[in-house]
Amino acid sequence: GLFVTDYFTRTPRKLSPFRSFASIELFHFHIPEDTVIAVWNLITFKEQGGTFGDQCPDRSITVYFRSGAPSVINPLHTHFPRDTAVPGSFALTLTWTLPNRTTGVFNVTSPLPGDWFLAAHLPKDEGKISVKGLYEECQYLFQPQLIVQRLVNIAVLYPGHVTEQSMAPHNRSCLYKVFVPSYTSRVLVEVLRCRGAEGCPLWLRVRAKAPPLHNSTTLDCREHTPCQLAQDLPFWQHWYYVLVEKHPGVPGTVSFQVTVQLTDCSRPSLARPPFLPSSASMNMPHSFGSAGGLALGDSPPPTSPNDTKHPAPIPVTSHAGERCWPVRPTLRNELDTFSVHFYIFFGPNVSVPPDRPAVFVINLLPVLDSGGVLNLELRLNVSSLCGENVTVFGCLNHEVPLTSGDNTSVTCETESLAGFLLSVNATASLSRLRIPYPQTGSWYLSLRSLCATEHGFEPCTNVTAEVYLRAYLSPCINDCGIYGQCKLLRTNNYLYAACECKAGWNGWGCTDNAEAFSYGFQLLSTLLLCLSNVMFVPPVAIAVRSHYLLEAAVYIFTMFFSTFYHACDQPGIVVFCIMEYDVLQFCDFLGSLMSVWVTVIAMARLQPVVKQASVLYLLGAMLLAMALQMDRHGLWNLLGPSLFALGIMAVAWTARTIRRRHCYPPTWKRWAFYLCPGALIAAAAVLLYAFVETEENYFYIHSIWHLLIAGSVGFLLPPRAKPSRRLGPLPRRKGCGYQLCVNEQEELGLVDPAVASINSICTS
Repeated sequence: GLFVTDYFTRTPRKLSPFRSFASIELFHFHIPEDTVIAVWNLITFKEQGGTFGDQCPDRSITVYFRSGAPSVINPLHTHFPRDTAVPGSFALTLTWTLPNRTTGVFNVTSPLPGDWFLAAHLPKDEGKISVKGLYEECQYLFQPQLIVQRLVNIAVLYPGHVTEQSMAPHNRSCLYKVFVPSYTSRVLVEVLRCRGAEGCPLWLRVRAKAPPLHNSTTLDCREHTPCQLAQDLPFWQHWYYVLVEKHPGVPGTVSFQVTVQLTDCSRPSLARPPFLPSSASMNMPHSFGSAGGLALGDSPPPTSPNDTKHPAPIPVTSHAGERCWPVRPTLRNELDTFSVHFYIFFGPNVSVPPDRPAVFVINLLPVLDSGGVLNLELRLNVSSLCGENVTVFGCLNHEVPLTSGDNTSVTCETESLAGFLLSVNATASLSRLRIPYPQTGSWYLSLRSLCATEHGFEPCTNVTAEVYLRAYLSPCINDCGIYGQCKLLRTNNYLYAACECKAGWNGWGCTDNAEAFSYGFQLLSTLLLCLSNVMFVPPVAIAVRSHYLLEAAVYIFTMFFSTFYHACDQPGIVVFCIMEYDVLQFCDFLGSLMSVWVTVIAMARLQPVVKQASVLYLLGAMLLAMALQMDRHGLWNLLGPSLFALGIMAVAWTARTIRRRHCYPPTWKRWAFYLCPGALIAAAAVLLYAFVETEENYFYIHSIWHLLIAGSVGFLLPPRAKPSRRLGPLPRRKGCGYQLCVNEQEELGLVDPAVASINSICTS
């Protein structure tokens, strides 16, 4: 056949350590029909500070693959919520082959067409809280690329028609496909008039949705006469691929005929009519290939001796599972994103008769519905059983209803199908099922009532059970509970939802309490973070006593908003918010930085004319508000104004030292008992905040940070001189000249005016 190669790529993205599904990076691909091989090229590289991260440590990267919907992953081995079905996926771990780059290749032969999703993440880290911009962080970037090779012009088999084929010596196989419409209970593929050098040296393989593989349903035509391969309960509205493969080492040309019979379960005694006027009558998609050169929508050609023949309708022996029952549709009501209710006509109470099942269909839209959770709930009306021991079984299957046989209805499984089982009876009248990230398409729910006897389950007589049925799509499982937050995430144009847990809770629905914080621990951490702000009371008292009223107001502002911000910022249930979270956070950050600003400006002891204008106080408030609005967690946006204030203080102290020709402050007591201890306490607080704080020790390390910062302010805040009432006005010297008056108390920097006598020295 003719192959066409397609290439797809995605933009590199930064990977994050795994904490929940909200921290993974999701990539969405679409594989076209008739694809014979798909190759994913997985490129990973390191970056640090805009350059290659050769010094970054090697961290393993896990990649998950799944067709139809995102992977439901559980790398931390947490517990899923009750009644949750976990679909499988394939995982691959990448190892580093070069210092800053590695590449992995993942091949899929004959992949299923449609949506494919890749999820990637780094291993879970220790949860260190790093200050943004303090050092260059190692970044791990991941970029997947997809190369697909697909066949074009695959021959199409029409049900009931015979197609002749000759396989040349250099050819090994022939590939066909046939479309299976709804209400088809059986697909029968048969090889006729096979002639070769060694009898019929052919393998017959059949597979749904994609070309067959080595492990697909296979039949050896040498050992079976006639060479017939049947598929019971095929997928509806899908292509089935038929591969006729020659045995290796067989010489010469092999000629054969191939035909397909589809059993219509609404008419189980006959196969589907061989003559169909157009593809529309079979609900065929308009993108199916060619059938011996037929145009799309044309009727099959008349009988020709070497091509296609039209046999008469072939009676098919009735067997279990051929008969199907009417499928009741559901009404789709979209309330919001991933909030869809499926209503049943004349429902929600459903009557399940004893002699036949009740079948319903739930249609999930492609791409739009695969990022949520499909919820199903059955509730039995016990009063409708009339005292009988009745059990109502429900089978939820994808793309085909499962209604054949008592045993199959109980287990919801066949050789080629696997569904989800629900059951309700008089003892357990409620049953739930949750499927996170369901595959899109048609989901069929078959309800059947059986009576329990000594010999197992048997069909009931004259008992019609009544069941309340509820089906809906939700973003997360139970909205992630009280210890989680349901987040709506987006990757390019694909939306999906995931839970982000808090307070030590884990799991897909934040229901795993193996590492959860107790209520006492949550209360203790909240009290520590809030009550540690009471340490600002002594600095407020010192500021008021020294007549630093503006500084005292800033300290009160900081103490108030820091207390209520941390009361609102708690991850558990011990939470109290007086305002919106964003407002409290902004005020807390602004108050903290303003406290540093006004303290340093007060230590600078600028000239009175500058202080009375309050130019620097107003300028600092505006600069800090601007910096916080730009980036509240950026290092230099927060450190810049603080360094600017320290620069002003250094200039003021240096100028005063040069003018007085001695160090300022001049007394060793001020340095030994106030400035040095205050600077050491502040430095210790900064070191704890920047290098020691983690998610586990946050509540007590950050409380210590509050205590140290407030304590350092009490040491660093300078005293304010008070004029003495005992001294009268100084005599003015007559004549030309000037007076230089120096207040010794202000120059000495003493806290208490009573420590030293106040003398006014004037020199001319």
